[in-house]
Amino acid sequence: MTETTYRLVIADDHPLFRGALRESVGGLFGRVEISEAGSFDDVSKLLEAGSDVDLILLDLTMPGVRGFSGLMYLRAQYPGVPVVVVSGNDDPTVIRRCMDFGASGFIPKTLDIEEMRAAIGAVLKGGVWTPPDIDLEAGTDVETAALLARLATLTPQQVRVLMMLSEGLLNKQIAYELSVSEATVKAHVSAILQKLGVESRTQAVIAASKIEVGQWPALEQ
Repeated sequence: MTETTYRLVIADDHPLFRGALRESVGGLFGRVEISEAGSFDDVSKLLEAGSDVDLILLDLTMPGVRGFSGLMYLRAQYPGVPVVVVSGNDDPTVIRRCMDFGASGFIPKTLDIEEMRAAIGAVLKGGVWTPPDIDLEAGTDVETAALLARLATLTPQQVRVLMMLSEGLLNKQIAYELSVSEATVKAHVSAILQKLGVESRTQAVIAASKIEVGQWPALEQ
């Protein structure tokens, strides 16, 4: 019987933590291939290269993403690839939000190696893992729940455009980054406004930032 080879991507901008995670995951299976990514662009390139990935271990705060946008994009673009968020921010609201956006698990960076291995093993068997003391049923207010539902309707490319709008990029800069025409970007922006039920780019950025207010103090500057 051939032993299964698992292919994992560790996406974190801290090389030391990537190394520690690689070590803990490497001891979990007989055969495992691990790719590392230090930015969200690196993650995208790895996945676009077409290699079958069994699991992505994703840090929420890394170059190229803001808040939950990286998770939103991966779930929209690669719905068949499970994503486990590995984060230093273990606020219960953050954990619930990650699960709302389709994560298969949430691993706090403070978790010890054995628990981390158990969590990753559970997800690879098709399960979901979050810290046992987290109540995933705790209520989200009606307004936020409605906004989450609207954001979930965005296509992968629309998520990327919204990420770039949030960074303050102009249409021509977004067009350059995505290798598309300005007309295409305008069409995406119009679709985003319609789906989010807002009338301007600024309102769209504000709506997107509402789901992360208070969670990412480093980004509130």
